[in-house]
Amino acid sequence: MSNASSQSIQHRLALWCWREVKSGQLWIIALALTLIFASVFALTALSSRLEQVIIKQGKDALTADLVYESSNPISDDVLTLFNSEEDITTARLTRFATMAFSDTQMQLISVNAVSDSYPLQGNLSLSSGQGVSSFVKPGELWLDERLFALLDVKEGQTLAIGDTELVVSGRIVEFPGLSFNPFQQMPAALIHAQGVEETGAIQPGSRVRYKVFLDGPQPELERLQQQIELTPSDRWRTVDSGSRTNDVFANTEQFLSLTVVVVILMAATTLVLTCQHYVSTRQQLVSMLKSMGATKQWLRRWLGIQLVMLASIAIVVGCGLGMLLEYGLRFSLADLLPAPLPSYGIKPFVTAFLTCTLIAVPAMGIPLLRLMDTKASQVIAQSNQESKHYRWLLLLVPIVPFVSVYAGNKLVWLILFGLLGLIVLLGVVSVVLVSLAQNLSVKPAYKLALSRINRNKWATGLQFGCLAFSVMLLAILWLVRTDLLSDWQRTLPADAPNAFALNIAEYEKETYLGTLDQAQIDRSEAFPIIRGRLSQVNEVDAKELQKEGAETDAVRRELNFTWAESLPDYNEVLSGEWTDKNGVSVEQQVADALSIDIGDELTFVINSQTFKATVNSIRHVEWRDMKPNFYFIFTPDVLTSIPSTYLVSFRLGDQDDDLFTQLSRNHPTVSLMDIRVMGEKIQSLVGQIVWAITLLAGLAGVAGLLLIYTLLNLSLVERQSEMKLYRTLGASGKRLRNTLWIEYGVMALVASVVATVGAESVVAGVMMFGFTLPSQIHIWVWFALPILTLVTLAIVVQGGMRRILVPMRKA
Repeated sequence: MSNASSQSIQHRLALWCWREVKSGQLWIIALALTLIFASVFALTALSSRLEQVIIKQGKDALTADLVYESSNPISDDVLTLFNSEEDITTARLTRFATMAFSDTQMQLISVNAVSDSYPLQGNLSLSSGQGVSSFVKPGELWLDERLFALLDVKEGQTLAIGDTELVVSGRIVEFPGLSFNPFQQMPAALIHAQGVEETGAIQPGSRVRYKVFLDGPQPELERLQQQIELTPSDRWRTVDSGSRTNDVFANTEQFLSLTVVVVILMAATTLVLTCQHYVSTRQQLVSMLKSMGATKQWLRRWLGIQLVMLASIAIVVGCGLGMLLEYGLRFSLADLLPAPLPSYGIKPFVTAFLTCTLIAVPAMGIPLLRLMDTKASQVIAQSNQESKHYRWLLLLVPIVPFVSVYAGNKLVWLILFGLLGLIVLLGVVSVVLVSLAQNLSVKPAYKLALSRINRNKWATGLQFGCLAFSVMLLAILWLVRTDLLSDWQRTLPADAPNAFALNIAEYEKETYLGTLDQAQIDRSEAFPIIRGRLSQVNEVDAKELQKEGAETDAVRRELNFTWAESLPDYNEVLSGEWTDKNGVSVEQQVADALSIDIGDELTFVINSQTFKATVNSIRHVEWRDMKPNFYFIFTPDVLTSIPSTYLVSFRLGDQDDDLFTQLSRNHPTVSLMDIRVMGEKIQSLVGQIVWAITLLAGLAGVAGLLLIYTLLNLSLVERQSEMKLYRTLGASGKRLRNTLWIEYGVMALVASVVATVGAESVVAGVMMFGFTLPSQIHIWVWFALPILTLVTLAIVVQGGMRRILVPMRKA
């Protein structure tokens, strides 16, 4: 055979293969592969950057890789050990409260005395007439912007800090870290560590925090942690120590991973169904080709060219869509991502390609091998193919790497096992419901539709199961998204207090509260505050009772105690009942960490005095509400003999700046904390993350609608020959149309209701075990999901009817 003739044959074969791809059978395969490629590409490209965000946020809040902090001066032995490590860089900070005096005003401030190298990480920006600086030098004094108005002082003027006088160097523009603790928002001043002794502000009994920041290789830092024995006043802080910003980012990453898994599941199901249908429609063709002499090698080349075309479309379009999606996700998180952004390199492409390959090998390989095994005799008469079990070994191709990658991800396994069980349950329940409906006395069109649905229980169950499965996956993703957003928005509610006043003395309480009420400021009640420690539980040292890994430091430090006639209405009582005398209510996490139960006797040390109280209730406290909350609340008789100050929270508007300044000047000994800037940061952070997960959830929506379309479309194709038979027997087009609408309306309604029940069940498990958040019932989804399914069905069935019924009229 000549080269020209061979090229002509190859060209005709390629054109035939291209017509096969365009025929309407295989474009869905290309679209499913494209969605898998794009979603995996985008998430892989973004995940490394999100991981950097989580680590960066944590380390910026710490301003280091590791922090050692104590309420006592850090011993020389510990400092020597830190400084002896060549690969570790250190910085120090001493924080204490003291009074600052200008010529006309005075104010309680938080003084941060830092060493030359502070901060090791994060941004410290200091502005003065001489320019911008990022380090504090000996003799300098930098003030929070608020202090310039509160102390009526300007740059270059002298300010008395304790026993020393310092010239104001400039203002603090940015301080490293993002704290959710309003009690750390006191107006701040920065001085050099060498000036601490000169202030004379640290005296016996002073509340001081000493911190050493450490940067270095992780193994060296871990070795240091093991070498130092902590006292009750000491603690280590790392990026894993528990941060609400980290919680938000970690849940975001978890949700993005869940979204990609759901997209892959839906696209892979679409792939399997489409390939199975393609094989069933091409068996006669392959049988005929074999009877005309086509060899297996020729058939492999024929199918191989089609697969190459499909793969090329999926890779090119998927890569472009993946880059676009990654850009959209990156754009929505622009303020959070590190700058400059590192290149994501070739890893996203390789990961997406391997994922598509691993999924496509069994999804397309098993049915195509069955197609290759079609006998030439089938062109004359249908015959059962011999089942070759070796084909099913292709399932190991994705299963083995999947197990190795997700072996420790409980959320993924929870979803998979839940879905495998539910898909069977969904199909069975749907078939039972339709079978029961068939016994009702209904019109002939309904009976015909129901009898056709119930004709093959196995096929009907599979069809219902897959349809309910696809609808349920969509519902799961959006319900999880809704619950996460609801939880994140509680991080700082829109009506949360944004100012706190502490250290209000008894004699000025009425005046202070009166000023707020006169200005019609929304405020909390005034809570009496005194600091103390929990020392014993049932006469056993509390430190010995704390469970390993418990998320509380209530035993290691002094706490704010309060007492009241009743518990705050925003605290939920989980067990027990508030009493009038000798009682204490305990926060849930502390109770769990120390195994505290109702009726236990707790011993507290306050101002070197010992007090005892009996646990009368255990409360759930939502710390993110930013309202005054406490680990322990006593009945009044326990602590009323101890002098106290008061705490009140309130909400300021932009128009209340003058009131804020007035309160600071009229009550200089009251610590007034404005956390509006912090609130804006948090709300901005949550808003950007909401956009990112909504964008990716939209991609999952496309995959879900594609799967629903495929299911309904394939079902309509299967009905085509049956419709022709009914038409031949005299059924009118109107009756056939009504029958189809009824049949698919019943399918959509039953599948969506069953899917809603399944989605609520799975989401409850996902939220409790995957995200450790409470579950809830979503009333709106019981109405929205059936409506969405019926609308989608109407669009698909309307288009399908044109293909089925119009050719009949022409005939």
